[in-house]
Amino acid sequence: MDDEGDFIELVKFRLGNLACEFLTANDGVHALSQARQYKPDLILLDILLPDLDGLSVCEILHRQPATKKIPVIFMSALSGDVTKRTAAMHAEDFFTKPLDLDRLEKRVSELLHLAPAKN
Repeated sequence: MDDEGDFIELVKFRLGNLACEFLTANDGVHALSQARQYKPDLILLDILLPDLDGLSVCEILHRQPATKKIPVIFMSALSGDVTKRTAAMHAEDFFTKPLDLDRLEKRVSELLHLAPAKN
């Protein structure tokens, strides 16, 4: 969930080989609502979101029994201290923007137990 439409479309296009269904949200409140309603298998979450930042979204999800086991991969242009904070939140991974899309595709495949993508 990211607030940048072009970035979302790029990630969806790249991960499209994995035959995944995508839900998107442009702000933290909507991301939280989507996660609660649909309980996705994996969440790709930007840290800098309007209304409610990604760290807060993750913290709220991990406090709720229905969503606490959903794996989260953070993506952000931020790094440094933020990386440590996401690790403390038990995030599955952290990707710095610009993303290494090959690595992201591989990591998503691993977390969803999918066959490696064919190029």
